Amino acid sequence: MRLISLLGLVIPVLLSTQHTHAQIKNAKTATVKVFGNTPAVKTIIEKEGKDGQFAKVDWNQTTKLAVVTYDSSKTSADEVLKRIALAGFDNEKFLAPDDAYIQLAKAEQYERILKPALKNGTEHQVDHTNHSQGVQTIIQPSANTKSADEKTAFALLTDPYFALKDALVKTDAVAAAAQAAAFQAAIKAVDINKLSHDEHTVWMKVMNKLATDAAGITKNKDVARQRVAFASLSNTLYELLKVSKVDGPIYYQHCPMFNEGKGAHWLSKENAVKNPFFGAQMISCGSTVETLN
Repeated sequence: MRLISLLGLVIPVLLSTQHTHAQIKNAKTATVKVFGNTPAVKTIIEKEGKDGQFAKVDWNQTTKLAVVTYDSSKTSADEVLKRIALAGFDNEKFLAPDDAYIQLAKAEQYERILKPALKNGTEHQVDHTNHSQGVQTIIQPSANTKSADEKTAFALLTDPYFALKDALVKTDAVAAAAQAAAFQAAIKAVDINKLSHDEHTVWMKVMNKLATDAAGITKNKDVARQRVAFASLSNTLYELLKVSKVDGPIYYQHCPMFNEGKGAHWLSKENAVKNPFFGAQMISCGSTVETLN
């Protein structure tokens, strides 16, 4: 009787797993510890992790293990885990933003055992770009590291972006490709644990598009095609900077002539127009349409 009872428990689980794999194409699975503490949390974690027909999460409150099943041609386990972290739940790959955790109901605020402890009044920074078997790497703050007040979350992106813009102003395809490669590296270096809730939400939405546009510039030595990718990159970066603090004024500028008169935008540290879409051919074509502070 006991054997029959056990089979009655195991078989539905196996059937459920097979059904999930049948629904999700190119299915891969990853098992990751996700922290939470109530049945209500299970509902939230599984809802945030779900992505239509591309991803599904099954979280166990007792073991804290989440089985992530995903379509490897459409998404990744990391993308699913980022969404869960954004909802307020730490996991072995990504820590939840502090404000997302604070917004959880009191009963759902679990013990954050993965969050680095304070030391000498300074919280350790977590580098999410380098993982060894899923374990987060802790970076100790150094005396040369700028504080959050001195350096904005996306300063790593704006510096190579402006250098890329300047290279296109000079119609220098080689320099543009090099700066786009630096921009790609900067994307990987963004520390999501430093982002506000709004910044984190937009970052999850745009980071893959930023990487794709930058890669298009890096791989292509035709400056005309680089400029098309740069127009897309500029629009996406603008969307991100709109919800973020920026270092000094950044000018959002418009060229009405690019793309057969359809126009395009770019970002600049200078209010004076230096057109990256035409360079010396029409260096002053355009105007500032918005200032970000």
